[in-house]
Amino acid sequence: MFGGVTAWLAPKPAEEPLGLLVRQLHEVSFFDLALDYPPIKALLPLPVLAALAPVVWWFFRDTWRSLETEAALRRSEGSHNYARPAACLVITAVVLTLQEYYGGRSFFDRTVQPWLGELSRSHKWLKLERYDEYYGYCWWVLARVVGYVFIPLPLWKLLFPRDRLLDMGLRVRGFFTHFWVYGMCLAIVVPVMLLIASQPDFGTYYPFYKQSSRSYSDWAMWEAIYWVQFFALELFFRGWMLAALRGSLGAAAIFVMAVPYCMIHYGKPYLEAHAAIVAGVVLGSLAMRTRSIYAGFLVHITVAFLMDFLALWRRAALPTSLWPHA
Repeated sequence: MFGGVTAWLAPKPAEEPLGLLVRQLHEVSFFDLALDYPPIKALLPLPVLAALAPVVWWFFRDTWRSLETEAALRRSEGSHNYARPAACLVITAVVLTLQEYYGGRSFFDRTVQPWLGELSRSHKWLKLERYDEYYGYCWWVLARVVGYVFIPLPLWKLLFPRDRLLDMGLRVRGFFTHFWVYGMCLAIVVPVMLLIASQPDFGTYYPFYKQSSRSYSDWAMWEAIYWVQFFALELFFRGWMLAALRGSLGAAAIFVMAVPYCMIHYGKPYLEAHAAIVAGVVLGSLAMRTRSIYAGFLVHITVAFLMDFLALWRRAALPTSLWPHA
């Protein structure tokens, strides 16, 4: 009996210390700390916008003057029609409101997902449990394509039958003549994008489809529908809206378009929302200069791909397999 008590009271042999999993944190620079300070971050876009304004004006001043001349000519001929900007802006407000309330994940979860769950029971290839998030973004893209393309364009053709849909930025002629502008835009946008990518909220926000890191096939499927959404977006803002407004508002049509374009970026990282102001004006002016949306579309998908790549790379989440594991 006493032997057991003695053994219990005897000092225990020293155990090996537990090893802690330690992750080395990246060193935070003074620049990052300054950008994270709310007063500096809130006011930083103002001097940047002021500095960029003369550059944008210098590059696109001839385009803006041409638009003003065209609008003045229409007014002098009596073809100025207040119904056109009124109809355009009302349609824009209705489309964006419909997308806000019915084109997001919450509506998908309440309405579409239960129906899709019933369908997946008899169609196993849907694999809802694996691709639920992806199907949610498919709904988001579908809502954008319908709202940006299949509502405004047919409705506009019904209201103003003489307008040609090809004149809404869909003509290819002359695109390659201005292809160099695409490279110049990237040279300006990429440094700004790298600045935005250094912010903490950037790495957690992109890509939208979080399973992009699961496999290269997931990432490719996401980029495919993401790019379709960008084409519809460019057609709506830089194609249809500008074609509808330029005859009445002249160069001001670009800045009117840039307002709702900036507002659809609310909820994204703060600096990116401000960058959308510059992007709206530059891409709108570029569309009016080339009479085409294709250069803006290429800029958009290039920047979008790089932002997704940088976000995955910064958090060491790039895919390592071609297909998702079972």
